[in-house]
Amino acid sequence: MARPRRKWQVLFIAVIMAAAAVFASVFAAAGSARADESPDGQTVTDFVVKGFITFEEKPLEGVKLSIDGNGFSGETETDAEGAWTLYVPEKAEYTLTVDESTLPDGVIVADGAEKEVVFKLTNTVRINMFLGEGERVTESFADQLLVRISNGLQFGLLLALAGIGAALIYGTTGLSNFAHGELVTWGAFVSLVFTSFWSLPLWAGLVAGVIGGAALGLALDAGLWRPLRRRGLGVVQLMIVSIGLSLTLRYVIQFFIGGGTFQLEGANMAPMKFGPIALSWVDIISIIVCIVCIGAVAYFLTRTRLGKATRAISDNPQLAAASGINVDRVIRIVWVIAGMLAAVAGILWAYYRPGITWNMGTGMLLLIFSAITLGGLGTAFGALVGSLIIGLVVEVSTLFGVPSDLKYASALVVLIIILLVRPQGLLGRKERLG
Repeated sequence: MARPRRKWQVLFIAVIMAAAAVFASVFAAAGSARADESPDGQTVTDFVVKGFITFEEKPLEGVKLSIDGNGFSGETETDAEGAWTLYVPEKAEYTLTVDESTLPDGVIVADGAEKEVVFKLTNTVRINMFLGEGERVTESFADQLLVRISNGLQFGLLLALAGIGAALIYGTTGLSNFAHGELVTWGAFVSLVFTSFWSLPLWAGLVAGVIGGAALGLALDAGLWRPLRRRGLGVVQLMIVSIGLSLTLRYVIQFFIGGGTFQLEGANMAPMKFGPIALSWVDIISIIVCIVCIGAVAYFLTRTRLGKATRAISDNPQLAAASGINVDRVIRIVWVIAGMLAAVAGILWAYYRPGITWNMGTGMLLLIFSAITLGGLGTAFGALVGSLIIGLVVEVSTLFGVPSDLKYASALVVLIIILLVRPQGLLGRKERLG
């Protein structure tokens, strides 16, 4: 008698429908943000900060400005007329900063490079800059390097949380999961719903986000990936399905919340200075959480029977099944762990950026795959090493003249160079092809 195989498909469809209903009920009244983009790539909103920068009655082109506050950050530069415009998501208090290194030599902002931005009755704030001759106070190269290394390690640890889960999935199933970025987004949004929209305590939202990540990982494997594996679909077909799943989840989220940016509670803590390095309590807690989670995964893989079974399946799934290991059960647990790690990464990433958007996980996906490939496909420890290298390269590269818009491309350059020397990755195994 054939065992029924449709119960997990029904559970999967029910979970997806329930999630859609939650999004619809929570965000229906939130409205949709304008998705138009300005010429410099900013999301156009109704709230604008603008002005002109001139020196000796001549406009200055290419002066960079940035704005931070209320969990939002953005940047722009002046045009040929010296005009600049920054869009912010809502009326709030922000800090506007002029990058004095982009001013002509010997020119500074006379009344300070940082200015407070406060909206009043209108949706527009105009700020004039008064420039004058003077001497700039700049950080030494050593201090800047320490700051970049600190940021790179923090970024690398966040990347490792998501990357380790994706590496475990690839190692046990051979699937390059292009929907892994949406697992990252999911954890952040579940926490947002519980805290900001349902007004529950922050700890409840964080716990709900992690549980929600585990639940989504379980539902995806039980309702989608396991049935497809049993039908004998190849790796390429499964990868195409994951691309379709990624697009579906991403644009369903965008349909309900638009292109706006949302913040979790406590995203704007004041930083503490440790020499040239500035870290807030959120940053410190984030680093500790990353280290604890990575240590727990390492213990799981090296010290527990289930972890050793996971490594055995990654080495040879047929031999593992022949030795009595329940391969489907282990893969199910791997999906749950990957969902939890991705959810934690999404929550911490929402504080690191800061802010939550509908495509926040998509921005991490290419770097996740780069870290996994760099460290060695299918190896969790390789994903950790690759993530740390990617994080350091991305942040430190800007110190050597790489534009901030291209800093992620520098990580791909390093990936290509290392693969030319060691095609299997840093910790990967050599395999014979053909």
